[in-house]
Amino acid sequence: MTEEPVKESPGVPKSPTPAPMEKNPKSEVVVTTVPLVSEVQLMAATGGAELSCYRCIIPFAVVVFITGIVVTAVAYSFNSHGSIISILGLVLLSSGLFLLASSALCWKVRQRRKKAKRRESQTALVANQRSLFA
Repeated sequence: MTEEPVKESPGVPKSPTPAPMEKNPKSEVVVTTVPLVSEVQLMAATGGAELSCYRCIIPFAVVVFITGIVVTAVAYSFNSHGSIISILGLVLLSSGLFLLASSALCWKVRQRRKKAKRRESQTALVANQRSLFA
């Protein structure tokens, strides 16, 4: 089998060369390098899911929110105001609400961007159509 030279893609960054390793008589040091990943490679690996973070956060936020409700209800049913469990319940409850609100905000922003992009493409299409018939 002949060895062919490795062809590099134009958008892929080069991986860093490993640093020279020094051996100490007492212990051995191993240096590993993590290759850099480009945005194109990330999109290929995740199927474009990195742009849909708000969809990933929603289930986690719902679970945290429900857990916060349950823990807070249990803490206050035993009338333990100010205890660690009531504080934990309130933290989980507020974290769940914050995550739900942030995912709703991200969804709203994404919808506005889609609408604006759609409007731009329609404007370009109408302008192109007018120039064809003029």
